[in-house]
Amino acid sequence: MAVSHKGAISFGLVHIPVGLYTATQDVDVKFNQLCKDDMSRVKYKKVCASCGKEITSSDIVKGFQYEPDKYVVVTDDEFERIKTEKDKSIQILHFCDLSSIRPIYYDKTYHAVPETGGEKAFELLRRAMRDENKVAIAKTVMGSSETLLCIIPTDDGMLIETMFYVAEIKELPKEFAHPEVSDAELTMAKTLIGSMEKPFEPEAYKDEYQERLRDLIAKKIAGQEIVAPAAEQQGNVIDLMDALKASIEQAEPPAKPKRGRPKKGA
Repeated sequence: MAVSHKGAISFGLVHIPVGLYTATQDVDVKFNQLCKDDMSRVKYKKVCASCGKEITSSDIVKGFQYEPDKYVVVTDDEFERIKTEKDKSIQILHFCDLSSIRPIYYDKTYHAVPETGGEKAFELLRRAMRDENKVAIAKTVMGSSETLLCIIPTDDGMLIETMFYVAEIKELPKEFAHPEVSDAELTMAKTLIGSMEKPFEPEAYKDEYQERLRDLIAKKIAGQEIVAPAAEQQGNVIDLMDALKASIEQAEPPAKPKRGRPKKGA
């Protein structure tokens, strides 16, 4: 797996060289766009708006528009030239509780892996953070942006989450009402939550739609007819309390029959 970013976690006067590797992958079925007339692939070309010439990546530079149709060009070398040593490191700003961070701030997950020579300092930081139940808030420059990070210790390593800045978080699109709920309704809702509680087991969850999509593709390749699944029957429950009661009854496992005492000599 190729490294996505290299740097060093800066922890006081301690520097821990690490590589960041993407922790997630896209496993969805991919489709190509085809011309419906002859089933040929649709291709996209990068074309100069002025001369109409097709260009490649090596012909492209980055420009900032400061006036209409006027640009200043910044090269990759110039991006690197203005980086300080602090920018090149993953600078820990402070530590905090994981529960204090709203999930909306998380963007992308990386595995942090120590480079040669940094294993002991890496393990020391991981163990200390794990024992104290803390995560670290840090900053580094990735590409041309200063990126906010959250460093999270795990049982066998550390994850680094890139984070959004508060200015990047959108507000609620509109206000909505918060109606009063009765104690009975709240108790019933909590009972339903309790009846559905179980540990998070990552292996238990699968993308069922993708499985059906792969089955659909296999059937079409084999020339089979595609049949829609039967519609699920929805209960016509309108009252909130009735809906909660029905949900609890559905979630609770059936009671096991009581066994009578065995007869002597049986």
